Amino acid sequence: MVKKTDITLNNNQDGEQLLRRTPLLDLFPPIPPYSSGFLAVDSVHNIYWEQSGNPHGVPILLIHGGPGAGATPIHRRFFDPDYYRIIIFDQRGAGRSTPLGSLENNTTDHLINDIEALRIQLKIKDWHIFGGSWGATLALSYAHKYKERCISLILRGIFLCEQEEIDWFLYGIKSIYPEAWEQFAGFIPEKDRGDLLSAYYDILIDDNNPEKQIEAAIHWTLYEAACSSLIPNYTTITTDEQKQNALALARIEVHYFKNNVFSQEKSLLHKIEGLRFIPTTIIQGRYDIICPIKTAHKVHQLWPEADYIIVPDAGHSALDAPLRSRLIEATQGAKTIE
Repeated sequence: MVKKTDITLNNNQDGEQLLRRTPLLDLFPPIPPYSSGFLAVDSVHNIYWEQSGNPHGVPILLIHGGPGAGATPIHRRFFDPDYYRIIIFDQRGAGRSTPLGSLENNTTDHLINDIEALRIQLKIKDWHIFGGSWGATLALSYAHKYKERCISLILRGIFLCEQEEIDWFLYGIKSIYPEAWEQFAGFIPEKDRGDLLSAYYDILIDDNNPEKQIEAAIHWTLYEAACSSLIPNYTTITTDEQKQNALALARIEVHYFKNNVFSQEKSLLHKIEGLRFIPTTIIQGRYDIICPIKTAHKVHQLWPEADYIIVPDAGHSALDAPLRSRLIEATQGAKTIE
């Protein structure tokens, strides 16, 4: 699996930046799930879950981003299937969970409770937690409530779902990706561009105009995708399935960004004190434009006990090769944690 070498910028506990050579790790081979199903978490939502790898292995839970992005088969490949019992699920309204794109009973607290319900359903005592971007937000939120269930945390692209981060996504990115932002903002009439979130929200929750909903979802999703990788990756959305998944992602993101932002008083930064005993690795792309390093740096300053790794040649996407390599290195390293 070790084929290449990259140079990675690593921060020690004193904040000193150290250059060291590390092997560039590739994803593990594709594997199918050995079990899957749906968990009815209330009268509305059925959560898709699956297990792969070693049925008798150490449990590790992947929490996908978005919110609303859903999990994919490639997510199984960050973990050694001979060692780990790999659990993946789609959050409310996302991926294979039903109803797709539903905003009803869809809040951070609901998602935290869903994770715990899934743990109980699968008869797992405790597990490692692996999450990036919004998945890191949810991982931290879950760990705060259910500390005793977390063997370790592996967090990528720290996002705290605070207003400053939402404003950056809506407006700040135009200083880095002006052409992508112009297409994103250009979908909205000029008179409404002072509040892009409300403008997109009004369109995306209006089920009476499905064609415009889809068009808005495509603009929103392609904007995010264009800014996620270190080397811009301009994806296309053409099939009906892609369009419906884009609609679910965009609907759920605008819903959370408008209604579920963490206030300064309820910031996850205030909850770090109770997490210090959990072995934690924070992995951040230096050029992460979706979740800029500023937030990860704040967390690092408050949580020096956590391993903090800056990857100097990576963006936001977990599939950027140097970032991917560091994530796999972290899952391998977590094998030593009891």
